[in-house]
Amino acid sequence: MKNTKVNIDNEKLELSSEILRALTHPLRLKIVEFIDSNKRINVNKIYNSLKLEQSITSQHLKILRDAGILETKRTGKYIFYSLNYPRIENSVIAVNNFLAKQVKQTLIEE
Repeated sequence: MKNTKVNIDNEKLELSSEILRALTHPLRLKIVEFIDSNKRINVNKIYNSLKLEQSITSQHLKILRDAGILETKRTGKYIFYSLNYPRIENSVIAVNNFLAKQVKQTLIEE
């Protein structure tokens, strides 16, 4: 068995795993898809359209914000949500690179 070094950018991988954890909940994924289809939307429209309780919607939006998936912009008394596409894309790239390295490492070991 050949001894090779695998370089993993732990910081990028950790950030990506935080995003993936945030997206693994079916309701949060539904919220993300809804925001994506509307591009920019406030919390009232989200919970009314998806028929959710306001408090539950706010809790899930906080998790998505904390993971960096959502961006917010206040306009008057309303907060509008949009997706942070660059953050999501960077996470997808980091995960894909990690998986490609794992597959390559597995092939080398075989």
